Amino acid sequence: MIDVRDTARMRMRYHVTTFGCQMNEHDSERMRGMLDALGYSEADSRAEADLILFNTCSIRESADNRLIAHLGEAKRLKREDPSRIVGVGGCWAQSLKDEVFERFPFVDVAFGPGQVNRLADFLLSDSLSAQGYFEFESFTGDLPAKRGRATQGWLQISVGCNCRCAYCIVPSTRGLEVSRPLQDLVAEARAMADDGVCEITLLGQNVNSYGRDLRPTRASFAELLGELDAIGGLERIRYTSPHPKDMREDVIRAHAELRSLCEHIHLPLQSGSSRVLRAMRRTYDRERYLDRVALIREYVPDVALTTDIIVGFPGETEADFEQTLEVVDAVGYDGGFTFLFSPRRGTEAATVTTGLVSHDVKLARMERLLELVQRRARERAQRFVGRTVEVLVEGESRTDPERLRGRSRHNKVVNFTGLARPGEFAMVSVTAATSQTLAGEERIAARAVG
Repeated sequence: MIDVRDTARMRMRYHVTTFGCQMNEHDSERMRGMLDALGYSEADSRAEADLILFNTCSIRESADNRLIAHLGEAKRLKREDPSRIVGVGGCWAQSLKDEVFERFPFVDVAFGPGQVNRLADFLLSDSLSAQGYFEFESFTGDLPAKRGRATQGWLQISVGCNCRCAYCIVPSTRGLEVSRPLQDLVAEARAMADDGVCEITLLGQNVNSYGRDLRPTRASFAELLGELDAIGGLERIRYTSPHPKDMREDVIRAHAELRSLCEHIHLPLQSGSSRVLRAMRRTYDRERYLDRVALIREYVPDVALTTDIIVGFPGETEADFEQTLEVVDAVGYDGGFTFLFSPRRGTEAATVTTGLVSHDVKLARMERLLELVQRRARERAQRFVGRTVEVLVEGESRTDPERLRGRSRHNKVVNFTGLARPGEFAMVSVTAATSQTLAGEERIAARAVG
């Protein structure tokens, strides 16, 4: 007998809006895959959707503010059609828990990052009341995925974090660190390769502490990289984000020895002042960080290094900020993500009431920092001019539809002229470089993946 509800779902459409980090992008792919498996189809806009979902972030205040604006539209659409279902998932939902329903009574279902699978339970139930799911139960990596690009995929290797950085809300929204078994990850990566994926990005709050919690047999991040490198068809392996305190020599050496491990490392600095790093509870100091940079460049001289930096952490003095500028100048990053400090509720830094840095001072420091980061990145990028780089084509250039766009192994965006198609590898001769992108021309006929 055909279930009437199954038939109804075949006609229902969903729309997912994602805020925040790459882990959230991965979780959203799993949401889409799960909903497709349930018989839903994806809508191009919220107005066309029967199920409106938001996958939220709570790391930065800007993401919170953007979400509030989007929820206003969902409220209007819900008022127009009360049968619409509105769901809020992710870290922001986890951080607020039941307050979601108090502040936004039009929301039907809310769930944390470890409860994506419970969305299916809600949709399949006969419940008429709002439901919240906030336990740390499962990996979204166990759910089916609907990838944005056929040749690129995420591989979630762990969830949660055991660090207690003073500014970070992740441990309270994603729980303590839990690693997925190595054999499960190898099997998933092999299945992805068989499905045409040639580039995978390993995801975790602290990827290079992977495996220490596994029992009875531990595994290291370097061991995982070696196992994945041996999989036929996987041509590029990336990962984000590591923690400087756990950046061991075996992982750095892997960048020099493994054919598929890309020449790019994202190494968050946060501050160049040891005093501020202690206040942030980062568990490394300026000297340890610079030691890791030196070791990385010893093994991989041509490596592209990128970073994260917070400006205006409570207690940051002008002298502390000058030390950050010194490290940025000394390292010479290929790119950086810079953020004005904003307190996140539930974190230690949010309770600090002394030594607060004014918004105007934060902005002035940010302007100086951006100028230096971009200048050094522009200088670093000039080394690619005149070289031929391998580019995995992603599609049209965002600034010129007559050109193509892709990424090099160094994770540089490359805009170029040529005949390659999305998903192919093109060999591009670089003719110009800015702080953020390379430009060039395709010199050798593109090759297909595999």
